[in-house]
Amino acid sequence: MIKRTLYFGNPAYLSLKMKQMVVRIPQEDDGDLPSEEEMVRTLPIEDLGVIILDNKRITITQGLMEALLENNCAVITCDTKRMPVGLMLPLAGNTIQNERFRSQLDSSLPLRKQLWQQTIEAKIRNQAAVLKYVTGQEHKNILKWSDSVRSGDADNMEARAAVYYWKSIFPNAPGFIRDREDEGANALLNYGYAILRAVVARALVGAGLLPTLGIHHHNRYNAYCLADDIMEPYRPYVDKLVVEMLDDGAEDRLTATNKVKLLNIPVIEVGINGKRSPLMIAVSQTVSSLVKCFRGECRKLIYPDL
Repeated sequence: MIKRTLYFGNPAYLSLKMKQMVVRIPQEDDGDLPSEEEMVRTLPIEDLGVIILDNKRITITQGLMEALLENNCAVITCDTKRMPVGLMLPLAGNTIQNERFRSQLDSSLPLRKQLWQQTIEAKIRNQAAVLKYVTGQEHKNILKWSDSVRSGDADNMEARAAVYYWKSIFPNAPGFIRDREDEGANALLNYGYAILRAVVARALVGAGLLPTLGIHHHNRYNAYCLADDIMEPYRPYVDKLVVEMLDDGAEDRLTATNKVKLLNIPVIEVGINGKRSPLMIAVSQTVSSLVKCFRGECRKLIYPDL
């Protein structure tokens, strides 16, 4: 089942009643009050997958937070710049979590290096597909780099491909530099990646894995290293969406309209394992294959092909 992604950018009071999230919008001050139907709305908790809170005047009750986390819903909070700054996930997302933790912790270094090799191969292939979409031609050099990735990406083909990729992805913005702190297209990319990261982290927790313990990323200050690993081949889907938005005349900044479009990331259609599937479902398939790899049942991660 596809879970819903909700964005709250205005003042709101969010509470729980009979396993439903109750959304109350404050009355306007100019005397032109909305009707009662417009002021209150309810949504089933089990339908929610990601919630984004982007206003300092949002109030959310403890009861609702508990219900959301019990149903493995990821809750994202935003800072004063209206960029995602926090992610809340349940502590226990799977009934055999201890067993999954153990298999993850006991995984060998050679296995993790092989899994990272597969991850980077898939990422670069999908980047090549985005460039073909943007330019209308094959980029054989980047495809060659994908085929040249060794165990653990010892030659850092990921970085080589990234330099070429970011120079080519926005033909109408020569000299574009990928920057996590920059505005413009970078802000759209950062926002999209934050949503993608929440989707991946949610799937990892639901599968009983530790999102902190990565197969490659190991920043001591990063609580979502594994999510950052697994989301790599999915990043090009966000890139392609941003390219399409800008080509359609969208402003190169985080407007309310652009945020709404980026909220469609969990339902982007992707090709995985020979079938078409919404991105959120595809992520679950990838995570399931990761669990099997940690358990020694296989050594192949299932990633999407763009």
